[in-house]
Amino acid sequence: MRIGVLTGGGDCAGLNAALRAVVRMAGHLLDRSVVGYRRGWNGVLDGDAVTLDAEAMRGVLSRGGTMLGTSRSSRRLQTEGTAPLLAQLERDGVEGLVTIGGDGTLITARRLSDAGFPVVAVPKTIDNDVCGTDSCIGFDTALGVATEAVDRLHTTAESHNRIMVLEVMGREAGHIAAGAGIAGGAAAVLVPETPFDIDEIAERLIARHHRDRNASIVVVAEGAVPDGSVEAPDTGTDEWGNRILDGMGQFVGDLLAERTGFETRTTVLGYIQRGGPPSPADRLLGSRLGARAVEALAGGRSGRLVGVCSTGIAYSPLAEVAGRTRYLSADQLELLDYISTAPALTRRSDGRRWF
Repeated sequence: MRIGVLTGGGDCAGLNAALRAVVRMAGHLLDRSVVGYRRGWNGVLDGDAVTLDAEAMRGVLSRGGTMLGTSRSSRRLQTEGTAPLLAQLERDGVEGLVTIGGDGTLITARRLSDAGFPVVAVPKTIDNDVCGTDSCIGFDTALGVATEAVDRLHTTAESHNRIMVLEVMGREAGHIAAGAGIAGGAAAVLVPETPFDIDEIAERLIARHHRDRNASIVVVAEGAVPDGSVEAPDTGTDEWGNRILDGMGQFVGDLLAERTGFETRTTVLGYIQRGGPPSPADRLLGSRLGARAVEALAGGRSGRLVGVCSTGIAYSPLAEVAGRTRYLSADQLELLDYISTAPALTRRSDGRRWF
């Protein structure tokens, strides 16, 4: 059996660890090199492939990004379906494919699987919102970067008696914002799962500063939305019809400055969250999932997503996870509310939480 591999969607740390594990496990189990496709699905469509063996993977474990390059979805996949993919895979002699990516990659992987081609998917996204796994490659590194940013903002906020707003990534789910906010001791965290009341947040921050807490950090996921008390700016949609996420942190910062009267500054972390060397946890996760993906293909367990759960490795049917979003759980949202409002949490007469 000859295996192909690709990385799709946005880049992140830990992808090269997964590629390395795929190549090494294929050499161990199948005694074969691997066909690596450059630029994700576009590489398959164009026949842009490279042979990957143990020598080719030397020194990649600690490198960020992906040695194969990556890309978003292709228009050809929308218009022509999986036929050109299947034709090219046959020409290359590839009998099974490991895809490393997020939601868009998973959807195409499922279509290939439905067409009868052996595919095993590995979850990758710093947003950590893929169903079928507790953790995705790239999340731990991004969370570490975001948490360090919160730590650094504390000192400048305290020096100037400021509100510091930090915008992090998170389109549909707020895993980075919630994790960094709790770990960094933020005063408030805004996530896509729960529309925010800007007036209530402002009241909380005013009460906090009146207790001689002379600095507040507010972490905002880029996909956060207001509850209707204010109208979010219309940033338009991209060529795929997705809402363009641009400026929510600044929007929140401006509103808080207006409502509290406190000096407010906004920092957008942006692509810094994706870059740099992977954390040890992401290297381990990438290695673990990449190896198990090859093992699954070699054992005839295709059409699956290889993820991790509390009991070990989980093999979820692609039909059950592709196109779905893993949101923050009710437990995480409750923890987020209580931890971010500590230590002087009380309840107002109307039952709403108050600092």
